[in-house]
Amino acid sequence: MIETVGHDGKTLAIIIRAEFREPGIHFFTPSSFSQQLGFMRHPTGKVIEPHLHNPVLRAVDLTQEVLMIRRGVLRVDFYAGDRTYLHSRELRAGDVILLASGGHGFQVIEEVEMVEVKQGPYTGDTDKTRFDGVSIPPVGSAL
Repeated sequence: MIETVGHDGKTLAIIIRAEFREPGIHFFTPSSFSQQLGFMRHPTGKVIEPHLHNPVLRAVDLTQEVLMIRRGVLRVDFYAGDRTYLHSRELRAGDVILLASGGHGFQVIEEVEMVEVKQGPYTGDTDKTRFDGVSIPPVGSAL
């Protein structure tokens, strides 16, 4: 239900499948990540005390993003830093993925609705380097 996708000792992504339901608070990212990914399940009546977040200066060198799949099926293709294709995973409704390093591309298998969270501000084309990816036919299609 929790999958860490890695290559050469680096975490490329962390996937939390929709079926994950462990009680309590679970963080899946090391403190060195600029995005922290956690899951919380609390019983009825649990109180989380009101709080403010203090200003803390943080340096972010690499954009990390979180995708929450609300509906549909999305294939994620993973690439090494040198743009070499590694492998793919399919995400379905309720799945969450943190894209932590390396490259990635997407193929919509079934019309998808998703929410994306990443550091800002987004600077457009200066924020990423695009490259030609691998061509993989969708699951169930004729080759």
